[in-house]
Amino acid sequence: MSEKDNAHRCKLNEDVSGLDLEELDSFLERNAGEMITEARPFAAYMRRKLREKGLLQQDVFLAADLSEGFGYKLIAEEKRTRQRDVILRLCLAAQYRAEEVQEALLRYGMAPLWWRFPRDAVLMAAFGSGVYDLEKVNALLQQHGQPPLLKGYE
Repeated sequence: MSEKDNAHRCKLNEDVSGLDLEELDSFLERNAGEMITEARPFAAYMRRKLREKGLLQQDVFLAADLSEGFGYKLIAEEKRTRQRDVILRLCLAAQYRAEEVQEALLRYGMAPLWWRFPRDAVLMAAFGSGVYDLEKVNALLQQHGQPPLLKGYE
């Protein structure tokens, strides 16, 4: 997420938390284009991004070291995980830029990466530098005293 996008989102969060309830309809109308309204926001986002990048889901699952069955169910939101590392593995395998990773995590209902956590800072640097190989990312994490990305369980 660029600094400009982040500042815009922070501003909107401040705007909505400071609203009088009479202004809520107007706020929702003004910002309708930025609202997430899909029934399965993560599924819609992942499928759209993979299509834009010309990637096949099975190739992403293979690169993320996830079984196809588990991967398909995650992307379809038929199965849920509480392990953020599983979503991060998918994002790595799909070669997401830093802002795409943040959007995917938010749409899945997980906390975005935050620079104040050393492990997240290493991951942000990896995504920002275009390091998408799982082994290289795990080596980078370990080099900086952080645990590697967990595989996740089906």
